[in-house]
Amino acid sequence: MISASDDLAARFSSFEEEAFRLETLDDYGQSGNSDAYRAFLSGEPKPEGYNAAWLKTVRRATESGKRMLRVHVLSRPLTPYLRYELGWGYLTNMTAGEEFFILDTTDRANPLKGAPDFWLFDGREPVVLNYDETGAFLGPAFPAATEAPSGGGESEFTTYRDVALAQSVPFTEWWEKHGAE
Repeated sequence: MISASDDLAARFSSFEEEAFRLETLDDYGQSGNSDAYRAFLSGEPKPEGYNAAWLKTVRRATESGKRMLRVHVLSRPLTPYLRYELGWGYLTNMTAGEEFFILDTTDRANPLKGAPDFWLFDGREPVVLNYDETGAFLGPAFPAATEAPSGGGESEFTTYRDVALAQSVPFTEWWEKHGAE
């Protein structure tokens, strides 16, 4: 029997052109690599092989001409988790070709208020990522595949993606300006 997590993992090798991720939380510390997060908080150096499995996934996709990109909606000051995610995660993942953008809502309204965290594969296959109030990952949900209607309309997920990309800035530009804050 294939689990929902396996189905999500399989999509990273089966998408054809683009995998887009919207991140909306300030803290995912209860999900993923908690040992690395504790090391970061303790001021230790980044562990050898940090994010190795993800880097392999990203590199495999980007070297075959696919795009993997994400937008994180955030406001300053950054939480300790965001300092970790951006400083260790994003800077590391970029080496494999993943693209990052920041939609900073510090001085403006959030244009994506209420949007869920999700991956969108090839603009038509959304996977909603469910988290509890502590940032612990509860599992994925797989809404029906979303084909844009023949009239040119978009699904809510492609709309979220388009708004996020239109209103964000490249991570490196944002980090150069705000990373030391």
